[in-house]
Amino acid sequence: MPKLKTNSGAKKRFKVTATGKIKRQRAFHNHLLTKKSSKRKRRLRQSALVDTTDVGRIRRLLCIGVKG
Repeated sequence: MPKLKTNSGAKKRFKVTATGKIKRQRAFHNHLLTKKSSKRKRRLRQSALVDTTDVGRIRRLLCIGVKG
């Protein structure tokens, strides 16, 4: 069986923490920022964790063993 290739798009968008959780950036913080409030933009700067329902799918894209 050949080695699996990591999905390049996922590799750029997700990071795995030391405890095995997957971090992501929030959407809607790249353009059209003038109409968004400072509070909203500040919240969008913070990273978030991937929802538990999507973790298996993301781990498969990153070629990391799925915890079961």
